[in-house]
Amino acid sequence: MQNLVEKYNVPGPRYTSYPTVPFWKNNPLSVTDWLETIFKNADFFQNSNMSLYIHLPYCESLCTFCGCHKRITKNHAVEGPYIDAVIKEWELYRAKFISSPDIRELHFGGGTPTFFAPDELIRLVRAIFGKDFIDPEHAELSFEAHPNNTSKEHLEKLHAFGFRRLSLGIQDYSPTVQQAINRIQPFEDVKKVHETAKATGYKSISHDLVFGLPKQRMSDIVDTVKKTLELRPDRIALYSYAHVPWIKGNGQRGYDESDLPQDAVKRALYERAKEMLEAEGYIEIGMDHFALEHDDLAKAFKAKSLHRNFMGYTTQNTDFLLGLGMSAISDSWFGFAQNEKSTEKYMEIVNQGVIPIFRGHLLNDVDLEIRKYILDLMCHFETTFDEKSTSTELHEAIKRRLEGMITDGLVIIEGNKVKVTEAGIPFVRNCCMAFDQDLADKTQQENMFSKTI
Repeated sequence: MQNLVEKYNVPGPRYTSYPTVPFWKNNPLSVTDWLETIFKNADFFQNSNMSLYIHLPYCESLCTFCGCHKRITKNHAVEGPYIDAVIKEWELYRAKFISSPDIRELHFGGGTPTFFAPDELIRLVRAIFGKDFIDPEHAELSFEAHPNNTSKEHLEKLHAFGFRRLSLGIQDYSPTVQQAINRIQPFEDVKKVHETAKATGYKSISHDLVFGLPKQRMSDIVDTVKKTLELRPDRIALYSYAHVPWIKGNGQRGYDESDLPQDAVKRALYERAKEMLEAEGYIEIGMDHFALEHDDLAKAFKAKSLHRNFMGYTTQNTDFLLGLGMSAISDSWFGFAQNEKSTEKYMEIVNQGVIPIFRGHLLNDVDLEIRKYILDLMCHFETTFDEKSTSTELHEAIKRRLEGMITDGLVIIEGNKVKVTEAGIPFVRNCCMAFDQDLADKTQQENMFSKTI
């Protein structure tokens, strides 16, 4: 494993989309061109099914490991005007839709969604749905929660509306690691929120952990997983720390690069955590995710109905994801669009009555074919070349780029089927990179992506 990690631990995309954001070609992207890709989505206009992501960017303090788009402030007077802008953006889209959309999933991300007062969050979802309650059997509603500011009122009011899933950002329980990443939260605080959520009636609670953090040792990851298993969340995300200070600025410079676990040492942290989780009945799902057998994510993985989009892995396989809020990304299947990344500029444009996108990508036929292959690999660890495709030369080029992984026992090709072996699962991003036509056309990926392992 050590030699393979050294060989394949190169910068590469995480493939929440294909093409990946650095290779998007429409900058700027016009609102007209973006809307045309939505109108092109026959599934959406026949069934009205959609997913909705809402970005809530505010945080009271900066976590130095974070790569998200956020705004640091302790001024909670910003809540109301921002919620007003998100509601107005939703109304701008609703005016373009032919029929009333059927929202199958909604997720609050950030930033820190629980920075916002419970009543402000409820005001937002009431405006989105036009209802005071959503049947959780029809739509999956979820939110990211910071253990330090998620109150009982948050949990109760969101649950009463129809929310049944939340994810708690844990990262690591080591005081040394927490100090390094400026994220101080004792286990007792997490336990209180977790148990309150469970008693309130939440059906799926996820804990987000991170391996490869500064000053993180094997004893730290073992202790963190032990404490996590004590609470036994339904899902666990075990993310690789993405060290990209050249993209995210000084936020990730709260420590020295020498403090970071490297290559095989970092991978060993994941493998030890995985071993502990699987011993307690957790199933590895896709990349960096685990779930207990009763959870819908595990069921979807076994049924090969798992889907992946800008919200991560999901059980709702909709072809249209609409992102609302500063920096949010939308996916109509035929195109991607990202909102303005400045909070003030986003709000200014929305308040002028304009959909606030600033860049995106319109997918051509080759893009659409490759994105299906990569989506299959990320969700199911296998894909099948389309026999009707006219891109046979492309298929042969992909096979040639996979030869090294085949020799190393990480990938198998049988006829038109490409399958990642069990040994190859840690290297699934590398397998996807062989399909990525943008990477094939570009020799330099340094300072564009985090490392794959």
